[in-house]
Parts: sequence; structure tokens; C-alpha cells
Amino acid sequence: MGLLSRLRDSLIKTKGNLTDKVDRVLASFGKVDEGLFEELEEALITSDVGMRMTGSGIARLRAEVREGRIAKVEDVRQCLRSIIEGILSEGAAGLELASKPSVVLVIGVNGVGKTTFIGKLAKLLTGQGKTVLLAAGDTFRAAAIDQLAIWADRAGVGMVRHDEGSDPAAVIFDAMRACKSRMVDVLICDTAGRLHTKKNLMEELGKVGRVIEREMPEASKEVLLVLDATTGQNAVQQAKVFADKAAVTGIVLTKLDGTAKGGVALAVKEEMGIPIKFIGVGEGIEDLQPFDPAEFTAALFS
Repeated sequence: MGLLSRLRDSLIKTKGNLTDKVDRVLASFGKVDEGLFEELEEALITSDVGMRMTGSGIARLRAEVREGRIAKVEDVRQCLRSIIEGILSEGAAGLELASKPSVVLVIGVNGVGKTTFIGKLAKLLTGQGKTVLLAAGDTFRAAAIDQLAIWADRAGVGMVRHDEGSDPAAVIFDAMRACKSRMVDVLICDTAGRLHTKKNLMEELGKVGRVIEREMPEASKEVLLVLDATTGQNAVQQAKVFADKAAVTGIVLTKLDGTAKGGVALAVKEEMGIPIKFIGVGEGIEDLQPFDPAEFTAALFS
């Protein structure tokens, strides 16, 4: 199965909740009028795309009508598709891994699929010919260290670990030294699942970031925030909290294959202005895809 086909399959529930709902609204109107926009606004809001994205999208549609580019109901669908693709495409970029080594810091709350993402990313990068080292920075749970070790083995990469309860920044420090001595291309750092209510954990995240900046000031650095698509608008709130504490460079949206709330991709992008860099479309180690705005929109509107 090709990547686009797999993406379409993973977005079936979201399509049913978003574009199919939009299509039903459009089918019930014979002309473009204010009543159509009101119904369309309700459909978008209830599809997890968020108030800001809905308001922005409807405003752009109205502008298209005023400027004469929308005359028929069927034009609305195509215009909405273009608007969505345009929003998702703004600032879109892949991983910035120009230096050797480069550093990828992975953050997010417990349960979003952070460790799984790290394993899949390691596999993806090794498939591109890069050498990868993992740093087990989630030292608050022994199970987290053990789980990362399993993924390191699956991906065929090395890992630096300390005992449970160790200083996470010390783990990252040792991993950076190992990267330099082994001439590793990419260091991927795990972190504890930090709830925004745990001030000390958020401060620890800041400490890790400072250690990375101090030890590798010239390295390419990515800070990827992993969000669970099944949580809907709660993912937007998590993004706001983490972006306030860390210089997030990209979003990873997991579990798209198991939810109707994939419209949150639009909400996160419109609210935060941070590019989505990866999406998870399945459980397998190969089921991690670099985010392609055009393909994502095509899958939604297929």
C-alpha cells in the first residue's frame, strides 16, 4: 500500500467528521448565502478544527464571494480545500539536521506516543543512511527507560541511559559526549511526560534545553512536541503550555488512524503557527510519515 493510500485509510474517521459533514451542508443548499455560511461554521466548529480556524476559514470564504471568485455552491468546497491546504502549508518544513551531530529533543505529556515516535524516527533516519543515538532522558520511570531500549533495539541504534531517578540533564550531557566521540549524525533525546501542572518538571525541561545549548551551541536543534490527535482540542491547550516553556520547532501528531478528531491538525497550526512535521498513521515501525500538507488535504477531500 502506498503512502497516500495509507494516509487516506488513516483519515477515514476524520474525513467522516469533517469533510463529509461539510459536504452534507453544501448538498442542502442550492445557492451561496449567509445561511450556508452559518451551517458551514457550525460543521467546522464541531469537527475539532477550532474556533480560530473556523473564523478564519469562513472569513476567507466570504471574501472570495465578495470578490466574485465563488458563485456556486460547488465552488465553496474547492475554495475551502485551498484554504485548508494553504494554512497547513505556511512555514512547512522538514527536519533541520544540517550539522553533525544534530539534536532532536522530544517533549510531550505521558501517553501521547512520545517513546514510540522516537523509535520510529530513529528507524526513518537510519533508513536515510544516518547514524542515530538515543538518550533516555525520562528518568522518572524505569519502564520508560526500558521501553526506549526496546525501540532502540528495533531501530538498530545505540542508547545512553542512567538509572531511574538520575538527573535527566546528566543523561543528555553524557549522550552528547558520546555523539561527539562516535561521530553520530543525530541525537534524539527523550524527556519525561511533563504535565503542565508540574512546575518542577517544566523547569527540568528548561534545564535540559540549557545543557544542550551550552554543549552544542552550533548544532542544528529541533524541539518536537508530540500531541495525541484523539484528545482533540486538549492537544491545542497542551501546545500552548509547552510552547510557552520551550522553543518548539515542530509538531508531531500521533494516533490519527484511531480518531475522528484529526481536524485538530488545523486547529494546532492556526492557533500556534508551528509547522506539523510528522504524523502517525499506524502502530508499525514504518507507520510514521513526514507531514505533507498537499497529501493530507487531498486525503481529507478525496
